[in-house]
Amino acid sequence: MGDKATRTWVEDQLYALLGLSERALADYCISLGKRARDASSLAAQLEAQGLPAGSTTRQFASDLLARLPRGGGGGGGAAAAAAAQKQREAEAAAFARKQQQYSLLLDEDDAEEEARRRQQQEAQRQRQQQQDGGGGRDGKDGGGSKKHLRRSKQELEGDDETVVKKRSRKRAWEEEEEDEAGASERRAAEERERDRLEKEEFEQRLRERDEAKTRKLAERRIPKEELEDMERRRRAEEAEDKKGMVATMRDISRQEYLKKREEAKLEELKEALEDEKYLFQGVKLTDKERRDLEYKEQVYKLAVERKKQLEELEQDDHYHMPTGYEDEKGRSQKYEVLTQRYRDVEAEEKQETPWAQQEQFEAEQIKKAASKFGAKDRKSKAESYDYVFEDQIEFIVDQYLAGSGPEVEETKEEKLKREREAREAEQRSEFEQIQEARKLLPMFPYRDDLLKAVEEHQVIIIVGETGSGKTTQIPQYLYEAGYGKLGKIGCTQPRRVAAMSVAARVAQEMGVKLGNEVGYSIRFEDCTSDKTLVKYMTDGMLLREFLGEPDLASYSCMMVDEAHERTLHTDVLFGLVKDIARFRPDLKLLISSATLDAEKFSEYFDFAPIFRIPGRRYPVDILYTKAPEADYLHAAVVTTLQIHVSQPAGDVLIFLTGQEEIEACEELLRQRTRGMGSKIGELIIAPIYANLPSDMQAKIFEPTPPGARKVVIATNIAETSLTIDGIKYVIDPGFCKQNSYNPRTGMESLQVTPISKASALQRAGRAGRTAPGKCFRLYTAWAYQHELEDNTVPEIQRTNLGNVVLLLKSLGINDLINFDFMDPPPTETMFRALEQLYALGALNDKGELTTLGRKMAEFPVDPMLAKMIIQSQKYGVSEEVATIAAMVSIGGAVFYRPKDKAVHADNAHKAFHRGNVGDHIALMNVFNGWAETNFASQWCFENFVRSMKRARDIRDQLLGLMDRCEIELVSNPQDVEAIRKAITSGFFYHTASLQKNGSYRTVKNPQTVHIHPSSGLSEIMPRWLVYHELVLTTKEYMRVVSEIKPEWLVEIAPHYYSKKEIMEQAAKKLPKTLGKAAEKA
Repeated sequence: MGDKATRTWVEDQLYALLGLSERALADYCISLGKRARDASSLAAQLEAQGLPAGSTTRQFASDLLARLPRGGGGGGGAAAAAAAQKQREAEAAAFARKQQQYSLLLDEDDAEEEARRRQQQEAQRQRQQQQDGGGGRDGKDGGGSKKHLRRSKQELEGDDETVVKKRSRKRAWEEEEEDEAGASERRAAEERERDRLEKEEFEQRLRERDEAKTRKLAERRIPKEELEDMERRRRAEEAEDKKGMVATMRDISRQEYLKKREEAKLEELKEALEDEKYLFQGVKLTDKERRDLEYKEQVYKLAVERKKQLEELEQDDHYHMPTGYEDEKGRSQKYEVLTQRYRDVEAEEKQETPWAQQEQFEAEQIKKAASKFGAKDRKSKAESYDYVFEDQIEFIVDQYLAGSGPEVEETKEEKLKREREAREAEQRSEFEQIQEARKLLPMFPYRDDLLKAVEEHQVIIIVGETGSGKTTQIPQYLYEAGYGKLGKIGCTQPRRVAAMSVAARVAQEMGVKLGNEVGYSIRFEDCTSDKTLVKYMTDGMLLREFLGEPDLASYSCMMVDEAHERTLHTDVLFGLVKDIARFRPDLKLLISSATLDAEKFSEYFDFAPIFRIPGRRYPVDILYTKAPEADYLHAAVVTTLQIHVSQPAGDVLIFLTGQEEIEACEELLRQRTRGMGSKIGELIIAPIYANLPSDMQAKIFEPTPPGARKVVIATNIAETSLTIDGIKYVIDPGFCKQNSYNPRTGMESLQVTPISKASALQRAGRAGRTAPGKCFRLYTAWAYQHELEDNTVPEIQRTNLGNVVLLLKSLGINDLINFDFMDPPPTETMFRALEQLYALGALNDKGELTTLGRKMAEFPVDPMLAKMIIQSQKYGVSEEVATIAAMVSIGGAVFYRPKDKAVHADNAHKAFHRGNVGDHIALMNVFNGWAETNFASQWCFENFVRSMKRARDIRDQLLGLMDRCEIELVSNPQDVEAIRKAITSGFFYHTASLQKNGSYRTVKNPQTVHIHPSSGLSEIMPRWLVYHELVLTTKEYMRVVSEIKPEWLVEIAPHYYSKKEIMEQAAKKLPKTLGKAAEKA
């Protein structure tokens, strides 16, 4: 009875789930339930047989297991029931297989099949009649009845053949293969579902951590009880302070009293001596009276001399021998005194150059050796002549950029009025002067028109010349108009230096502290709080904010500045903010560009209106060379000195391609001007590039002293992002560095290439900001017209897209091919990035983001570097790997070798590679050695390393991100093999093996490469190595390499490397003159 009730219940459930019910299917489900171990496995089997996947099937499986009996009675009845149940299960299984093996017939086959069926039934009926007639009717009705039942069953099966057609029967091994394939597919689907849930939980934890870590500057409401408790504590502290203060005041009062008493006694003694001399003048004194008078005079004389000596000692700044190395409590300070040179705070603040001590020593020696004669106050009467250099470059004026204002000479009244206003401005406070300077910007007259346009339109394209004030003023105008009450006002910059300097300037103009109402956010540095309403950031940081806030709900206005530069992150931002603007009608979107090619931006953003702002206020003369220059760096130095001795006052701006050229130019200028003395005026050299410390970068904005000339040597950051006042002369060599990526070889090359015409115009415009200026172009006019492209190629079409693809996948954008790029990247580059992310485990076989990929997206570094950091926990060396990641993130700027001290620099650098540990471990040794000296600048100068403070900041940020991503921080600096394995786990994509000809060949995508000469392994030449990156200079070089074992590749990445392939390459013999084989020979 129980079986019948269970079968009925199962049929009802099947009808509810599938819309149909069969007794055989119900029996089959019951048989599966009796064999199942638990509800989850039963649900998986039912879903594989066609039941809908979801909670209803899981609930059905659970209820079915609860209804099925567990155990039973003994006896023959139980055995019969078991046999009957087994028979029903066999029939149900056969029915299920039959359902899978049959399919519907086509219409044209129905008539033919119907005729064949009738013929078979007729023949079978005749055979049955013959058997009944020959066999007799004596007591064999039962057999006839069974035959009749059997025939009825065959007829029923024949009826089924009218609607189904039997397929070819599958073999047992084929059915097993199908079952295995289905099971593996189910397991993969379960794994993807589990990974998706883990990823969602991880994102939720990240949001909670971000909420907790945001700086809370807004005032919170304090309960009354807490206020009373704070008041009681304050009174108690005041009472204690009062007791200590009374004792201190007594001591101070006593000391002051003694000083006054000493002066009073001296004055009293002096008056007494004068009275006695006056009263007893001409009177003969006794011996006792005379001795008393002499004694008093001697006491007074000694007291006056002592007081005079004490005053001289207080004003004396000469060196005095220390009295001891013990402090007030008797603790020894010898170690602190000995290590004081490593803790020179002033040297760290000044950020002196490595040769500053040498220059200081030479200056002291020259000062001592210089002979001085004649009167010191005599003025030189010699005639002054302009100094002329031997080598000069001839320029011709070919172009003229007109200014925005009328060119009229200043009248005497206007000059007097300007001078009077200047005197009045000097009397105002600094804040008032800043506000007056804001009104003089070209942006100010268009303030109301801009705010009206922002109110009427959601998206606006703003075109303004560089220096018009759009970057600093527009966010302030929006804040003053009340948009800050609706949400934050964001402004993106393509470069870190621009974001920091502009945020500092805007905070100064608004009269607030940087980090409160106005803040900035760049990679590895966040200077914001919960009170921040105007936020400047790099475009890459805004992309990262999309991870936690896909709709930018906390922003009311977003300004994408310097859009004309078309950086990689800016192009991706265009597609994202365009989509968000359609989704959020309340979001105001401003696209700012410094070039006149605004129609393209307008068309991309659904024909948004264009708002134009004039910028250049003064005319600029453009001069070209008569003939091409072979060495533009030497030509730039010569042109600078030529301007310095022949042109009127005004600062010079030189555009160079990178840090190395800037430092070389700075050294050349110092060498050429060092022996000039008073022949030429003072030349102040101020470099600016991304790796320069912030305090050194700020020097370019300092005003130039009278009689001197400032020379700013900059990369193309000064084209549009920064505006430097006082620049009247621009030197443009016509080159810049561009990153180029080859997806077939995976090689990146940072090559010096000619600039575009648009960039050349931007550079020339820098000279007409404060007065009429000149632009000296170190190339011919013909080269400008015929050899320069009109616009720069967008970065997205010439760079590696691994990080961008990972970020877009994290944002839920899976259809990357059809993403709305302004200029789509090459499809091959996109596919290469997807292949790399799949190999790293960031994507699954369906192209979906995994939990590992979501964690990798949190690190603002290359995906391979992020994978290395995450996997470091597995090998127990996460702190060491974080150090290595920070050191390689600052590029090749760690080691430097000045030309005059190359041998010393090489010897210092070799010490870090002792033991042939590889470049990664050597970089870790550099950081650890610096940390052991308490991060002393003097240690960096002695070991010829630089950019270490930036590496420390990056490492601190990485450690914070690792904690945020739940990566345990463990350390084991002695386990070099574990560190190398952790590196290989991220960079197994970048491996190479030594060949017979002495070169290396990459394991995957084979190509010939070489170890960079700056590597510590360039002479060792290990058999197998892993490299950080491939760069193309004079050859295809591998930078930052470490030795590995080939079996690690199979162990770490079995999905990417086959054991047979790796072992075959490892078994190849090399000549004994190559690599480590030469050492063993």
